[in-house]
Parts: sequence; structure tokens; C-alpha cells
Amino acid sequence: MSDVIVVGAGVVGAACAYYAARAGLDVTVLDRGPVAGGTTGSGEGNVLVSDKEPGPELELAVLSNRLWRDLAGHGGFEFEAKGGLVVAETGEVQRKLTELAAKQDVEHVIVPGPELREHEPHLSNDLAGGVFYPQDAQVQPMLAAARLLELGAGSFGHGTLRLRLGAEVSGVIRSGGRVCGVRTTHGDVLGGAVINAAGTWGGEVAALAGVNLPILPRRGFILVTEPLPEPLIRHKVYTAAYVTNVASDSADLETSAVIEGTPAGTVLIGASRERVGFDRTTSVPVLAKLAAQAVALFPALREVRVIRSYCGFRPYCPDHLPVIGADPRVPGLYHACGHEGAGIGLAPATGHLLAQLIAGGRTDLDLHPFRPDRFAESPEEAQ
Repeated sequence: MSDVIVVGAGVVGAACAYYAARAGLDVTVLDRGPVAGGTTGSGEGNVLVSDKEPGPELELAVLSNRLWRDLAGHGGFEFEAKGGLVVAETGEVQRKLTELAAKQDVEHVIVPGPELREHEPHLSNDLAGGVFYPQDAQVQPMLAAARLLELGAGSFGHGTLRLRLGAEVSGVIRSGGRVCGVRTTHGDVLGGAVINAAGTWGGEVAALAGVNLPILPRRGFILVTEPLPEPLIRHKVYTAAYVTNVASDSADLETSAVIEGTPAGTVLIGASRERVGFDRTTSVPVLAKLAAQAVALFPALREVRVIRSYCGFRPYCPDHLPVIGADPRVPGLYHACGHEGAGIGLAPATGHLLAQLIAGGRTDLDLHPFRPDRFAESPEEAQ
């Protein structure tokens, strides 16, 4: 019997397992597929503070940024402290970016239009300015999830962290009204606490315990270019529209230019957002729009070939905040899901705070804004 069962082997589940093991707890991680087989494996690896409005999510991002840098010391994450450059097409947008940066109270540098090319020599000439955020970074998301599990299993004693793949959770086990395990396609697994880190499917796992989490999939596409012989883009670069799209409640298609290089020499181009369920159909018009936005920002990309595209599903919550903490409706059940497109960046803080909570300590941040019962009840719960 484990102290903690983690449902989900994406980067958030892996971080929960790592920090629980580090706190001295025995952990079993379950996933119906492979490690990083869901949203994590379809992400860019963003570790951002720049796109967060002032408030609890930004506080979470700042903590997580620090933890990522500590973890990077172990190696194996392809952690790049590249910084992020947010650019504005007009003077009015630049004014709003400057105001947001002042309110965020994180490290930043205001970049006038004529100085943008000192940061990115290949940027378009007709931009009004931008804001540079030195703390923004990137990891390789699949490596990150695998490495966190590896560190958790190898660093804190034999048998502290166990991984069971191909085991789909089909129900929860209760004793005296408390969750004490899960039923899986490979048998029952018992534990003192269950963490729902199922990402886009977090609502389905919560429903197995009879509670409502209104998590919906929000599809996004990414283009990948051929490897370039010389780096074209130094930082993560995106337009101000990306910040607006992240905070949007619209189910309709929204796109904004997000561009960055990788250690392999390829360039990643995003980002799109739309709520279409779990439809994986490739949308050529969306890909064409992303490509056009990228070329408008970096004209040199016009001569670069795209070699593939892929899509993933962000776990979207209506209020754009993740669900982190103990579920008061079901003792023994904890949640770590609903991070939308920020799960990779916010994973370490999520795991760290939940480990503190489960181990009975005081958490470094107030988890009340992320509480699982903050949403309206479903009809079933209201009965």
C-alpha cells in the first residue's frame, strides 16, 4: 500500500510524485498510456511568468520558475533559460504591455521599437516595441516528465516511487467515506491519498469519485520547421495577442504568433486555441494562419520549410486557474489538474505544494484560489 497514488504520468503527475517521494512518502503513479502520452507530449515546454496576470497564478508561476531552475541542476531536462520577448504591433498595445509588466512586479525590461532587433536581429522592422522577461524559460516536456519520475524513484530510497503504465482507472475505493485507493484495469491499488493529475481527463477522474470539475479540452496546433544550420531566434517570442487569448473564454478559434527555437535547430510555431472536444483532425486553414503570423513576425521564416505539425488538448477551466488541493467533498482525494496551457511551467509548484499539504505541513502559497469546490455544483451533486 502506498502513501500516495498519482493518477496521470504527465509532467504535473510526475512533479507530484517527485515531490511526494522527496517528502518521504511512498508513491505509485498510474497511467492508462505511456509517460507524457497526453497534453505533456504535445506541448512546447513553456516555463513562463510573462503571460500571467497579477494574482494567484502569477505567484504560482514565480514559485515554479524558481523550482524549475533548482531541478535543472540535476540535468536531463533540456532547460533553457532563454527569456521571453513579448512584442507589440502598435504604440497603444506597447502602452498596455508596459502597464501590465509594472503590475506583475517581476523582472522585466521595456524595449523600445528601435531596440527590438538588438534582442532578435531577424524580427520585422515595423513593431512598436516590446517587453523582455529574463525569467521565461523552456524545458523539453517529455524529457521533463520522465526525468522527474526517474529522480523520484532513484533519489529517495528503493521502492519509494513505482510506475504502473497501461493501467486505466475505472473507479475509486472508499473506506468509512474516505478514498483509500482506485480500481484499475489491472486490479485494485490501495493508498492513503489519491491525486487526480489526469490533465484534460481530470473531470472524468473526478466524476468517478462523484464530484464535478468542469475541465474541458482546448485544442492547439504547433508547426515544426526543418532544422536550421544557424539559430534564427534567440528567445521565446510572442505577440501581445497571446496574453489576451490565454485569458479568453471564447470557444471559437483564436491564434497568435508564438515562436521559438529548440536545441535541435528546429523552430516551433504556435499558437492556436479552440474548443472542439477531442477532435484531432488537422486543420489546414489554422496551420496556414499560424505560418502567416510567424512570417509576419520573422520574415526570414518565409524561406524555411515546415516538416510537420501536431496538436494537443489543454485542460481548460472556466476561470483559467488550475485545480490544486484537497477536495473537501471527498476526503482522501486531491486534485492537480486544469492548468490549461501552463501545466509544464506550473508543474513543480503544484507538486511541491501538494506534497507539503499531504505531509501535513504548511504550504508556501495559499491554495484557496485553486480549491476544487469553487465551481457550481453539477446536477448530480445538487440532489
